[in-house]
Amino acid sequence: MTTLTEAQAQHVASPGSPPPLLEVRGLRKRFSLSGDFLDQLRFKGGRLVRHREFVHAINGVDLAIQRGEALCVVGESGCGKSTVARTVMGLISPSAGEIRYAGERIDRLSPKALLPYRKRMQMIFQNPYASLNPRMTIQQTLEEPIRLHHPDWDRRRVRDKVTEVMAAVGIEPDWGGRFGHEFSGGQRQRIAIARALAVDPEFIVADEPISALDVSIQAQVLNLLMDAQRERDLTYLFITHDLAVVEHFGTRVAVMYLGTVCEVATTATLFATPRHPYTQALLSAIPRLEDDRPQPIRLTGEVPTPVNLPSGCVFHGRCPHAEPRCRREVPVLRPQADGSRVACHAVEEGRL
Repeated sequence: MTTLTEAQAQHVASPGSPPPLLEVRGLRKRFSLSGDFLDQLRFKGGRLVRHREFVHAINGVDLAIQRGEALCVVGESGCGKSTVARTVMGLISPSAGEIRYAGERIDRLSPKALLPYRKRMQMIFQNPYASLNPRMTIQQTLEEPIRLHHPDWDRRRVRDKVTEVMAAVGIEPDWGGRFGHEFSGGQRQRIAIARALAVDPEFIVADEPISALDVSIQAQVLNLLMDAQRERDLTYLFITHDLAVVEHFGTRVAVMYLGTVCEVATTATLFATPRHPYTQALLSAIPRLEDDRPQPIRLTGEVPTPVNLPSGCVFHGRCPHAEPRCRREVPVLRPQADGSRVACHAVEEGRL
């Protein structure tokens, strides 16, 4: 793992702010496409050479999440949002960078050493139809994490805790003896939320928790998450591609493009004055009812492949403000006067 210098780390958290609950520094993740060693061998020019290809899913992500806030990570499909979520939770090992929780580095911990953090950090997955064990009743599903993290609790105390979290998310008591396939998507996601809350975490990663649900149910689940945050003082890393959800739910927003963070700002600032060209194009595509709204920004070109990343700024091939520096030099997140941070040479040079 690489360790960031002090100069690099200053872009993560604002000076004078309280220490973040979760801090990600220079996070990178790549996945091999080349198979095992023998699959990587090729004949080239009469010689045997080793050829390796990688998907560069995350490319130097810096994030800091303060206690009690909901940081929403947005971007188009394939930009690395969910990979960031899984890497933060330790489900995927990073290729480089650091992950710190409450000041302690956790990305290098063994599974046993990471266990206390598992209780403090929980995850709600995108697909409620796949995240519940079909062989377990709802009662067993909710009891399992409690028994894992509280092996000293007796059966009655465990059942009382299950009853408490079921009531907190609006689950009927008679659901306990039924299986996951007997419920709708919205009901299953409530069960998944109850499972996450069962061990009283302080930090929750929600990976597009409403994208698989009917629109009529999405608001109910969102309100449930917001109520849980207020009542339990939760902190969220909320992954989504729905900008309407971000505007309703998020405290701050991080915009990602091709594995990099383009812009980080408070929700109000981002929606009022987006600075990065990609953020501007993204927000211009939101349907509005105003008659005098500007025309959506139409980006030209195709999204580059994460296998062969472009040089310099990853957005330069589609950016109308790109100049030669953008093709050579990777921009870094720099603080702006309005409190946001933007990774854009055009913004830095005052061209945008």
